[in-house]
Amino acid sequence: MEMRGLMGGFYKISEWIMRLSVTNLLWIICSIPYIFLLFPILMADSSDALMTSLILSSVIAPFTLFPATAALFSVARKWVMGEVDAPLLKTFFRNYKECYKQSMIGGILYVVIFAILIVDFRVYLVKLESLQIISYLFIALMALLAVSLFNFFSMVVHYQMKTFQLLKNAVLLTIGRPLRSLSTAIMCGFVVYISFSSPKLMFLVPFFTGSIVAAIAFWNFYGIYTKLQMQAEKAAAAAEAEALQEKIDNEGIEFITEEGHNAKK
Repeated sequence: MEMRGLMGGFYKISEWIMRLSVTNLLWIICSIPYIFLLFPILMADSSDALMTSLILSSVIAPFTLFPATAALFSVARKWVMGEVDAPLLKTFFRNYKECYKQSMIGGILYVVIFAILIVDFRVYLVKLESLQIISYLFIALMALLAVSLFNFFSMVVHYQMKTFQLLKNAVLLTIGRPLRSLSTAIMCGFVVYISFSSPKLMFLVPFFTGSIVAAIAFWNFYGIYTKLQMQAEKAAAAAEAEALQEKIDNEGIEFITEEGHNAKK
C-alpha cells in the first residue's frame, strides 16, 4: 500500500511536469518570431544595435507573444479552477484564436506605455543626474504595469468584455488590491530570477518558467475574483432583504383571520 501511494505520488508529479512543459513549449513555439528577434539583443555590440533589436521585438510582440501568452493563461485558468485534465492542445489553440484580437490590441497599448516608461527612466537615469532618484519611480511603475498586464491576460480568458473595459479593469484591480499585486510581483519575479540565475537552471525557461508564472498570476487573480464575487452576492442578498423589508413596511403583509376576513400586518 505504501509503495502504491509512493508510485501514485510520482505519477501525479510526472503528470504536472508534462502539463507544465507541454504548455510552456506551445507558448514558446507560438512566440518564435518574437524570440528570434531577441537573439540580436544578446549579441548587440553597441547601444544603437541594442535599441534597434528592442524596437523590432517590441513591434512584433503584440502579434505573437501576447496572443500566445493569453493562450497560456487560458490553460492556467483551467488548472486553477480544478480542470486539470483539460486537453492542452485544444484549450491552448482555441483560446489563441478566440483571444487573438483583444490580446493584440491590449499588447499594442502595453508596449507603447512600457516604451514611454523606459524612455523616461533612461532620461532621468542618464541625462538628468540631479533627479536620478526619480528613475526608481519608473521602475516601480513598470513593475505595477507588469502586474496589471498579468491581470489583463487573466481577465481576457475569464471575462467576456470589450478590450478597453478589460484594460481599465486590469489597472483598477492592480491598484485596488496592492497586497495581491505585490504578492504576484514577488512570486513571479522570484520564478524568473531563479530561471535566469544560473546556466544550470536555464532549462527552466523553455520548459517551465512561463507556465508557472501564468499559474501563479491567474491564481492570485482568481483569489481576488472569488472575494469580489462573494462580496457582490452578499451585497445583492442584503439589498434584496432591505427591499423586502421596505415593501413590508410600506404595504404590510396580507393574511386571513380566523373569521375569514383579510387583514394587514
